[in-house]
Amino acid sequence: MQLSRYTDYALRTLIYLHVHHDRLCSIHEIATCYSISQNHLMKIVHRLGKQGFIKTLRGRNGGLTLNKDAGSIKLGDIIRNTEEDETYVKCDQCLIQCTCNLPAFLIEAMNNFYKTLNQYSLNDLFKNPKQLEAILKYIELV
Repeated sequence: MQLSRYTDYALRTLIYLHVHHDRLCSIHEIATCYSISQNHLMKIVHRLGKQGFIKTLRGRNGGLTLNKDAGSIKLGDIIRNTEEDETYVKCDQCLIQCTCNLPAFLIEAMNNFYKTLNQYSLNDLFKNPKQLEAILKYIELV
C-alpha cells in the first residue's frame, strides 16, 4: 500500500508537534520546515483538529499542539483517518463480481494492517528521538 501525500504530511505535522511539545507551533513554521504548501497544510491541520489529534488555538498568540499524549496517538488511527479512498479493486464492471471473494479478502487484510499499526504510537516512530529533535531544529536554523 502506498500512503497518500496527504497522509505523509499529516504524519510529518504530528511528528513536528511531538518534537515541539513544549510550545505552540504555527502552520507557517511547519510548512517552512518541510517545504510544503501552507494552503495544503491548513486543510490537513483542520482535519487533524476535527479528528481530535491536535488542538488549534486561534488568534495572535495561537498555534497548534498535540491534543493527547503522543503515546496514545496510534499510527493506524492516523492513517485510517487521513487516507481518502479505501477502494482496492473496482468491481462494478466485473462479470464475476457476484462470486468473487477478493474484495472481502482485501478488506480483511486492510483491517489487519490497521490493527498492526495500532500497536505503535507516535512515540514509537523513532529509534533516537533526540536525533530527530536535532535534525528538525537544524532545519529551522537553515
